[in-house]
Amino acid sequence: MDSRPDLEQRIAAVASLDQPLRRDLYRWLADQDRWTTRDDAAAALDIPRSVAAFHLDKLAEAGVVQVRFERLGGRTGPGAGRPSKLYRPADGEVAASVPDRQYDLAGSLLAGAVAEATRTGTPVDECLHSVAHAAGRELGEAARATESTDVVDLLAQHGYEPEVDQRGEIALSNCPFHRLAEGHRDLVCGMNLDFLEGVLDGIEPTDALCARLDPAPGYCCVRIAAGR
Repeated sequence: MDSRPDLEQRIAAVASLDQPLRRDLYRWLADQDRWTTRDDAAAALDIPRSVAAFHLDKLAEAGVVQVRFERLGGRTGPGAGRPSKLYRPADGEVAASVPDRQYDLAGSLLAGAVAEATRTGTPVDECLHSVAHAAGRELGEAARATESTDVVDLLAQHGYEPEVDQRGEIALSNCPFHRLAEGHRDLVCGMNLDFLEGVLDGIEPTDALCARLDPAPGYCCVRIAAGR
């Protein structure tokens, strides 16, 4: 499975807001703690109902807002009229980065390490080592459980943009934690190595593949090769 369709969908969601009226509609929807109608949106922004409907449906097509149908006023049965089309913002954030990044994963690992350190008194860097490895192993085991054991495909799904060179080594042309690594290289690269070692242990618990730190210009700090 390729991560590109998901990235393209997120880019399309961001692009759908590149229109002033749609941004205004989205902001207004975000301020409403309820499902709302086209009529409400049109009245709030002082625009024709047809214009509000057009732009709300464009936002829905891009996945930025959710849609449902409901009869308003409590009327049911024959003669109750057609259900109204209701809108509210989608649950997920509207964000995209090119190349793809995984800052949410980094944040989760770092937060887990801090929580573990607070609970046990163990130094944070030691906790980060175990938390990152465990998260990677869980990811690898989940892939193995679904018989998706192609390491290159799995790395592609998570933003690493893997390339297999002539020696059969896997170089990673994108670092999912790029900005964090620029400011905290030792910490973040070590976390990345621990995470990828966990992935390899989970997806293929043998000595077939190993990850190592091998930074090179234009590449992630980790490379993957055969054998340990």
